Amino acid sequence: MTLRTPPLRDLHDGRGAQFTDFGGWEMPVEFDSIRAEHTAVRESAGKFDVSHMGEITVSGPDAARLCQRLTTNDVLALDPGEAQYAAITDEDGIILDDTVVYNLPASADADYLFIPNAGHDSEIYDRWVTHRDQWGLDATVTNRTTEYAMIAVQGPDAPELLAAETDVDLPEMGRFDIASGAVAGVESLVARTGYTGERGFELLCPWDAAETVWETLDCQPCGLGARDTLRLEMGFLLSGQDFHPETNPRNPFEAGIDFVVKLDTEFVGRDALEGIAAEGPEEKLVGLELIDRGVPRHGYEVTTADGESLGVVTSGTMSPSLGEPIALAYLPSAYAEPDRTVRVVIRDEPKKARTTTTPFLP
Repeated sequence: MTLRTPPLRDLHDGRGAQFTDFGGWEMPVEFDSIRAEHTAVRESAGKFDVSHMGEITVSGPDAARLCQRLTTNDVLALDPGEAQYAAITDEDGIILDDTVVYNLPASADADYLFIPNAGHDSEIYDRWVTHRDQWGLDATVTNRTTEYAMIAVQGPDAPELLAAETDVDLPEMGRFDIASGAVAGVESLVARTGYTGERGFELLCPWDAAETVWETLDCQPCGLGARDTLRLEMGFLLSGQDFHPETNPRNPFEAGIDFVVKLDTEFVGRDALEGIAAEGPEEKLVGLELIDRGVPRHGYEVTTADGESLGVVTSGTMSPSLGEPIALAYLPSAYAEPDRTVRVVIRDEPKKARTTTTPFLP
């Protein structure tokens, strides 16, 4: 299968990036080293090409109603220029994807924008169109994934760095705000969002203007490797790894994102999730810190001290910030409290670990 390529692919290649297949896209996994890129974001600033993320716009009289009924959060509570994190669930409450929904500022060319994960844009677009037609709603749905480039600039120095290149009033933007304005002279959308836990912004600009925006941001280029270690330190979910509708079906209560489930709204999967909310999930996504030496990886078994299977690691790494091995795993709900001792089986050897809350960083 031919991989999709982001607009900056050749530029990244010239910079010496190593590439990987991610969600059907050929994306840079690292430029210098994961540790150097991770540290830059935690201590100063780094930039990420995240043009593999999908972009779907929805406009028309029923745009808000359509998005409300297909996501778990309260879209109708958003004013123009505001955004929210949400899950997309099926009738059984299983997470199909997680997303950010933006009520776009009045100057934008659409009413709403939402961001499916890499490789999900076509199926999620089809889901919106199918339900729009089934419900008889008046809304225009457009898959604009190859129209928008998306660049994230993240880190404690990101606001100052971006402020020098944009006419957007960044200090006036709250978390999950979005505004229209120029970045390096390119008309863009500037969102106060990110996937690292640091201060920062995500920029949406025309596909063919991506190089202008990228080159004007004078900071460390970062690949998906550092993006993964940064998000894992914050306990953020990775679609397809920490949940998958077929290989690892999970609902928002299991995945720890029940704060985006608004049961007083009408959405696909609401009735199933109401029952789960009342009874409580049997398993929950739990943070793990290894006590013994070793690095937990995706797929490693988690057991009791006696070898009884409890679950499987979904994400794991050696935390560059903490210098300690960390992981996420679905375990019985009794293990969701901190400081429960378990074992992670690494190369057939059970390694002692403790449960903890996320984020792993203070």
